[in-house]
Amino acid sequence: MVDDGYGLVHASSSDDYLDQEEEEVGPTAFILDNDDEGSVDEDETYSGTITVDDAIERLGMGRFQLYILVAAGLCFASDAMQVMVLSFLGEVLKVEWNLTDDETAMISSILFVGAIFGTLILGPLADKKGRKPLFLLSASVISFFSLAVSFATSYRSLLALLFFVGFGVGGLTVPFDILSEVLPAASRGKNLLVIEYFWSIGVLMVVAFARSTLGINGESGNWRLFVVLSSLPCWISVIVGYFCVPESPRWLVTQPGRAQEALEIIRKAAERNRIDVDFNFPVTLHIAQETAEEESDFCELFNERWRWTTVKLWGAWGAFAFGYYGTIMAITEIFDDESKSADAGADGGGSYDFDYGAIFVSSSAELIGTTIAIFTVDVVGRVPLQVTSYSLAGLSVYVLCLLADKGMSRNTLIIFSFAARIFEMSGSCVTWISTAEILTTEVRTTGHSAANAVARIGSIIAPFLVEGHSSLATKGLVMLGVHTMTVLCVSQLPETKGSHMGGHAQVPDTSEHIDEHDCLDESNATTDLVLS
Repeated sequence: MVDDGYGLVHASSSDDYLDQEEEEVGPTAFILDNDDEGSVDEDETYSGTITVDDAIERLGMGRFQLYILVAAGLCFASDAMQVMVLSFLGEVLKVEWNLTDDETAMISSILFVGAIFGTLILGPLADKKGRKPLFLLSASVISFFSLAVSFATSYRSLLALLFFVGFGVGGLTVPFDILSEVLPAASRGKNLLVIEYFWSIGVLMVVAFARSTLGINGESGNWRLFVVLSSLPCWISVIVGYFCVPESPRWLVTQPGRAQEALEIIRKAAERNRIDVDFNFPVTLHIAQETAEEESDFCELFNERWRWTTVKLWGAWGAFAFGYYGTIMAITEIFDDESKSADAGADGGGSYDFDYGAIFVSSSAELIGTTIAIFTVDVVGRVPLQVTSYSLAGLSVYVLCLLADKGMSRNTLIIFSFAARIFEMSGSCVTWISTAEILTTEVRTTGHSAANAVARIGSIIAPFLVEGHSSLATKGLVMLGVHTMTVLCVSQLPETKGSHMGGHAQVPDTSEHIDEHDCLDESNATTDLVLS
């Protein structure tokens, strides 16, 4: 009986065979080709106990992760769409309902107020009750109340409904964390970034829906139909999530007596990924029960182990959210003819006429930002990429606001808005990945949700700056300062490239262990689901 390097015992006829097998396959190439099955002794099986980390590595990449990616991605698209909807809806209702600037800003801010409550309640529940129930609950709340917004008949009823939409949005760290918990280490960075394509596509869909329903050239449109169309992806997410997303095996092994349930889920996942279940996960195999080191309580985020990490994460999330949503709203304002109309006073009135082409072009920049992040995150690392992205985003939006204030040409403004959206996206999506990788399983959704709640505070403040009476030059200067704060915070976060989930919190190993992870990155490149 020999330890094969996966954390389990392997019964082999000879040590030479083991050495040869490790050399040919490598420690992370877990998917067996049909052509190679003949070289494996049919009598050989894996037995003993395996950790959940090693089980996920052996599972590899395949349809199992793809289904979860789609479900979580649709939730991400829903979050992006709800935020983008409000950037249009606020300007439309400012005209149709004769709203003041403060009332218009509250339309955007109330969603983020609801999101704060959602993150504070739903995140800890996901650590206590499981990932899947809270995933379905969050998506269902968003689906129902985002559709109900289309029936709002007064300003107060609109705010109440948007609050509950925000409450559901507050739980959307859960599907992201589910996906992160079933991805092998070397495939995690790129595949967690793929989910950001759903975010960007959701943003573009909102612009397309707005163009089709809100009217052009000053014509009145149907904002209620616009809201209905924008609620559809989350309904699809509920259906896909119910049938295709299992409970997280990582969460199950931290619950007393449920480790075997985790193994059953992994066995079914192996079938979906078309690997030899009986060989890789035989009935004689067991997954090690893990003892939760912390209870899922916000107070645990301020114990000696997590205190400084929590402060840095909260600073980064609050600042980047202010910068991201502030940039979106500033671009919408710059390319909204209503904001330039002489007859649109501070108390409403006038008409709206969005430059949909410019908004669509600047929004499509997020696809480029995500692509840049995908191809660089595992090369330069999480921290350097965030520092570079947020620095360039701050400079881009600052120059954009200065040029817009001076009345520069439309094409020039499009170039800088395009650049701002590229770097905002590449920075923010890596921050999502880094946060999930830094935190351990027992506090992951609690800590991630807490950071998201702080982000919503930044999001609440942003509309009052962007929708207010300050000059664009002043707004650009404030945005530059906020991005500088973001850079300072993310530069102090631990680097998580190539590490196990939550691995940074453990006592550092020897240099040999670090070399092992370097090998993990290189040898597991072939297991990438989307970008191999």
